[in-house]
Amino acid sequence: MRVLSAMQPSGQLHLGNYFGSMKPNLELSEKADESLFFIVDLHALTTIHDPKLLRQMMSDAIRDYLAVGFDPEKTVIFLQSQVPAHTELAWILSTVTPMGLLERAVSYKEKVEKGISATAGLFTYPVLMAADILLYNADKVPVGKDQKQHVEMTRDIAIKFNNAFGETLTVPEPVIQEVVAVVPGIDGQKMSKSYGNAIPLFGDEKQTQKIIMSIVTDSKDKDDPKDPKTCVIYQIHKLFLDASAAKALAEEYKDGLPYGEAKKRLFQTYMDYFAPMRATRAALKDKDVESVLREGAAKATGIAEGTMERVRKAVGLR
Repeated sequence: MRVLSAMQPSGQLHLGNYFGSMKPNLELSEKADESLFFIVDLHALTTIHDPKLLRQMMSDAIRDYLAVGFDPEKTVIFLQSQVPAHTELAWILSTVTPMGLLERAVSYKEKVEKGISATAGLFTYPVLMAADILLYNADKVPVGKDQKQHVEMTRDIAIKFNNAFGETLTVPEPVIQEVVAVVPGIDGQKMSKSYGNAIPLFGDEKQTQKIIMSIVTDSKDKDDPKDPKTCVIYQIHKLFLDASAAKALAEEYKDGLPYGEAKKRLFQTYMDYFAPMRATRAALKDKDVESVLREGAAKATGIAEGTMERVRKAVGLR
């Protein structure tokens, strides 16, 4: 089984990214016969027009993924833009993709409503995403529910192509993570960079401590019983714990664990949990990252070119 996953560089990664996407994708990749992970830097151009910022975000994202455990010996890790076949296949697929299919894309409408410019690149985003997936003949594509439509559109485009030119492309199956960790931010809303309520993965230690100590709580006195179901501190803390430890901690909240003490414990758990990853990240040298990306791009290009030769022949370009 070949598993494919990707992410768009869009700023400092946080606990929501880790527990909601990085950790489950890492676990799935370890079970697969072969896995590929890449940064979709071409997609990022639809929203980021600062080249220096984009380069920094790309570098940070790769370092973060290597630090949390993505192993280049087991997973092909690369940048989308380093494999030219992505854009070539996207163009070929665009010639069979119905406009109506793209007009139904929920993501496009939501982004425009949020003020992102309605460019051709944003509109045809699903075609490039389809190329990202179909290039590698992926059997399984792990996505959250919010990305399910994009994989369904990829399936529609692949079927449309195969109907026109013969069985050429693998039609992938989405792996929907039904039980995805919902990580609340420090204000109780879903953790998000855009809400300004995120706890960073690899942020400055003192700044992170300050963020955790600012988690919003109710007005209960320090010795009053606390409800772990509604306490943001507990809801974040339990993500780090196994079932037994989470249950024991919940009982402490019910017995009146003071919020200040609870925040201190959460910060210590955070530091203990991520300490090895922080050390790994700090030890990464530029040449190490460049080597991983170079080797990953070479491997990915080898797979992609195999697909492109079949596609070119199917459409008459060979």
